[in-house]
Amino acid sequence: MPARPRLTAYDAAMNEQAGPWHRHSRQVVYDNPWIRVFHDEVTRPDGQPGMYGVVHFHSLATGVVPLDMGGDRVLLVGQYRYALDRYSWEIPEGGGSFDEEPEQAARRELAEETGYSGGTWRELSRIHLSNSVCDQAGVLFVATDPVPGPPAPEGTESLELRWVAFDEALAMIGRGEITDAMTIIALQQLALERLASGQARLDSI
Repeated sequence: MPARPRLTAYDAAMNEQAGPWHRHSRQVVYDNPWIRVFHDEVTRPDGQPGMYGVVHFHSLATGVVPLDMGGDRVLLVGQYRYALDRYSWEIPEGGGSFDEEPEQAARRELAEETGYSGGTWRELSRIHLSNSVCDQAGVLFVATDPVPGPPAPEGTESLELRWVAFDEALAMIGRGEITDAMTIIALQQLALERLASGQARLDSI
């Protein structure tokens, strides 16, 4: 399988002249170490003048599903999300520099948040999050049978760890107990892979 191209802050999909929108000007209206907010003056697809606000992320989002094959369990991280003002159960997630390999960033986040490392890794999918207002891109992985170790969370993180059966994690999505987009995408992608694999075995009988 050929290596996928590295994601950049502005990939081909962000080419300002690639689609029916035409940008005339761009102004930075807010900037911090994590995000930058642009105000664009544009011509809309219908030919009328308009404006567009774009949130640019300074990092690539990464997430990993730590999978215990022996018990068919998934490691979830529980933490309070300030923007939502609520607690959230998620796969280990974080951000990495665009100059860094996504898997390296995901491995670091897994070790920091949970203490787990190693195992067998593979890329699961590439995603764009909330693409109507932001350019945030992400890469999701699966880490099979990682090895435990001491976590080292950041000062902004107060985390709880929970191993749950894979089917229970899917049930948590169905019950609305998991609402994080990256977690839902990753777990459902794995569920689809399992379904396809099972169908393939049935078709061979």
